[in-house]
Amino acid sequence: MKLARLGAFHQTRLSFMRQLLRRMKAEQWRFEKRVFDIDSNGIGHAVYVAHTPRHSYSLIAFSHDLPADQRSDRVIATAWDATFTLFDGIPDEADIARLAENVPKQEAGRISERELSLSRANRSVRLWDYVVGRLAAGKQPDARKIAEVGYLMRTTAVYGSGKFGAADRDALADRPEFRAPFQVEMLSVYLTRAFVMDIVEHMARARAPGKALALDPVLRRRFGIGNSTGLGMAPFLITHPALLNNWVAAREEALRRVRALPEAPRATVSAFRHTAARARIHAHGWRSEHPGQQAKLEDLRADMLALTEHLATADMTAPYPWDRLWRWGEATLSLEGQEQLVSLLLEPHGDLVDDLCETMSADEEDNWRIDGAMPLADLRAIVEDVYGWALTIDWSAKPSQARIWYTSEEKLEPRMGERFEEPLNPYEQPLCPGRDAALMHAALTASDAPTVAEFLLRHPEHRHIARRAQIAAQIPYAEIRDNTIDASVMPIDMLRMKLSFFGACHFDPRSDRWVRINMYQNAPFPEDLARNAADDWTLPRLPEVGE
Repeated sequence: MKLARLGAFHQTRLSFMRQLLRRMKAEQWRFEKRVFDIDSNGIGHAVYVAHTPRHSYSLIAFSHDLPADQRSDRVIATAWDATFTLFDGIPDEADIARLAENVPKQEAGRISERELSLSRANRSVRLWDYVVGRLAAGKQPDARKIAEVGYLMRTTAVYGSGKFGAADRDALADRPEFRAPFQVEMLSVYLTRAFVMDIVEHMARARAPGKALALDPVLRRRFGIGNSTGLGMAPFLITHPALLNNWVAAREEALRRVRALPEAPRATVSAFRHTAARARIHAHGWRSEHPGQQAKLEDLRADMLALTEHLATADMTAPYPWDRLWRWGEATLSLEGQEQLVSLLLEPHGDLVDDLCETMSADEEDNWRIDGAMPLADLRAIVEDVYGWALTIDWSAKPSQARIWYTSEEKLEPRMGERFEEPLNPYEQPLCPGRDAALMHAALTASDAPTVAEFLLRHPEHRHIARRAQIAAQIPYAEIRDNTIDASVMPIDMLRMKLSFFGACHFDPRSDRWVRINMYQNAPFPEDLARNAADDWTLPRLPEVGE
C-alpha cells in the first residue's frame, strides 16, 4: 500500500471494464442505435440503447460544433464537442427536450433520478480532422498515426452516483448489472465509444457522400475513448477506505490463489507465455512525454525482456510453478514489472479468480461506528500497528507537510496547494491520515482516559482518525501507507491505481497531478460481442506469420 507500488498497478481481469464486457457477453445483452439525428455539421443528438435481461439503459448523446479555441481538458471548461447522459430506460420526446436544455450545460444544468451519469468529451486535435479527411477522400487512416493517439474523443469527466441530481448509487445497487463498482460509468463510456465511431464516419460521408469510406474494422477497434483525469479522483481512495480495501483484497487474494496452485497444466503455461509476449509488445507501444513515466517504461520494457528470457528456461513442471515465478519476479523485476506480472499471472486463471469480482463493492454506511467502549490502550496499539510508518516521520519539518488538500469553491473539486506559499490552512481537508494518526498518538500517550469515548470527549478533533484507525484494524488494505502531503508526493500514483481498477491502459501523465488514459481500446463493439470474445482485447495481438 505504498504509493510507489500503487502507482505501478496495471489492469487485470478483475478490472471493471472487463467485468462489464464479460457480463454483457454471458447475458447476451442486445444493443440498438435508436436515434441518430446529426446534421452535416455534426450538430444533433443520438440515442444508443443497451437491453439487459432485466432493464434497458440509453446513452443520450448531444453533439455540438465547438470552435477550436473553446476546446479544453480543464474541468473548468464550459463547452464541449459532445455531452452525454446514461438514461434509466428509453427516453421519450419530452425526456430528450428536457435533457437537451441541461446536459450540454453539464455542471450548470440539472438532471433527474432517471439519469444515471453525466459526461462530456472533446475531439482529438491530432486525429479527428485527419481521420474524417482520410475517410472522405476514400482512404483509410494510417495505422501508425492511430497508434500514436489511440482515440478520437477524450472525456474530461464521467459523473455518477448522485452528482448534479443523478440517481444515487443506493437506488441501483440491487441491480445485478450495477453491483460491481463503477458499472454505470463503464457502460456510459462503452456506448460513448460506439457513438464516436459512428459520428466520425457520418462526418466523412457528409463531406463526400459518394466517396467516403467506413473505417476498416481492424482499424476501428484500435480506437478507444481517451480520458483526462486530475486531482478530483485522488481523494476518493482516502475517503472510501472499505472500498479501497475490497479492491486490493480481491486482487491480492487472486494472486494468492494462483501462487497456491501446486502445478500448471501445459495449456495454461502456453496461454501465459502467449499473453506475456503480447504484454511485451504493449510495453513497446506505450508512449509518454512525462519523464517519470518514461523511466517506468524503460524499466517495464527491460522487465518484459527479462521475463521472456526467464520463461525460455524456467521449469514450469516443478511444484508450485506460479509461486516460484512470482518469487523470481519479486527478486528481479522493478515495481512496474512486478505489477505487470500480477496481471499476467491472473490472466489464464479466470475460472479460479473471476468470482472475486463479486467481493469488490462495499457498503460503507453501516458497521463503521466508533467503538467508544474500546480501552484507550487498544486504540494506541492499533495506531502503532497500522500507522507505525507515520510515527517515524518528523511532522514539524516543512517538507513533511508541504502540500495541502482543499476544495475549490468554484468547481467543488479537490485541489492541492502549497501550505507555506498559500493561505489555505483554514480550508484544509483531512486527507493525510498518517499525520493525523501521529497527532492522535501523541494525545493518546499523554491521556489518562480509560476508553476511546472518554478520550474523544476531551479531544473531539481526533474523532475522524480514531474511526479510520478502528476501520483499518479490521481490513488490511484500508490505508495508503504513505505521506499524502509530503513535498515529493505524486498524486498521479493514486490516479493510476484507481484507473487500473477501471481497466485503463497507456497511462500518460501530463504533470504530477493529471494523467491521460485510454479506455476500451481494441475492445469489441456492441454489434461484435455476439461473435467475438469479450475478454481478450486489453493487449495487442501477436503478429501473424508474414506480417
